[in-house]
Amino acid sequence: MSQSLAHEVDLSPDLQDLVIEDNTPLDNLITEKQQRLLTEPLYSNSAVLDCPSLLAANVGVFYAVRQPPIVPDVFLSLNVEIPENWHEKKNRTYLVWEFGKPPDVAIEIVSNKEGNELGSKLRDYPQIGVAYYVVFDPLQQLGDTLLRVFERRGNRYQAMTETWLEQVGIGLTIWDGVFEGKHDRWLRWCTRDGIVPTGAEQAKQEQQRAEQERQRAERAEARAERLEEQLRAMGIDPDA
Repeated sequence: MSQSLAHEVDLSPDLQDLVIEDNTPLDNLITEKQQRLLTEPLYSNSAVLDCPSLLAANVGVFYAVRQPPIVPDVFLSLNVEIPENWHEKKNRTYLVWEFGKPPDVAIEIVSNKEGNELGSKLRDYPQIGVAYYVVFDPLQQLGDTLLRVFERRGNRYQAMTETWLEQVGIGLTIWDGVFEGKHDRWLRWCTRDGIVPTGAEQAKQEQQRAEQERQRAERAEARAERLEEQLRAMGIDPDA
């Protein structure tokens, strides 16, 4: 084949019959809220990762043309961006050969004992190159351990004793608090400085800071007025 003809041949796989959406519903309300708590904060605080990143929940990761996808509850992939034309079929899912790399983090939220989170998934994710695999077990279906974090070493995972993901530059932590009206133990992203806030938490923090500034200004004004009164009582013109 001539070099010019080779350039004209489309070597990309035919995606016509590729099933990228199967309309499978989420399995429970806890998982649905937890997925949002893991995706929204990093989009609301994009500077935390300091690079273009893609977070998604229940989106298929296709790692080989003729193989079914792996579908993490949540995944994070650094240094990638959703193509501008995301209506095109190949841009509506995560094709490893299109994005040029597998996700960096895959998170599974355990809802029952049938998900193979510590079985086939523990073997499959390192094979496709996912650097970190996280299993969060809020209902403790798999034992007493609430959070397990694994790091890829070769083609296998090794359990970690810490939850800071060095290659990604971010960590995970268990947070006991209220999210969208429900108090529970939640899985949250964190930096070295603390929890990555949601957009609502960030807005509340900014509102509290603004209120504190207003109160400080009012106190300063009241002090200035008292000082002026004291000066006038001493026969001194404060404006002189």
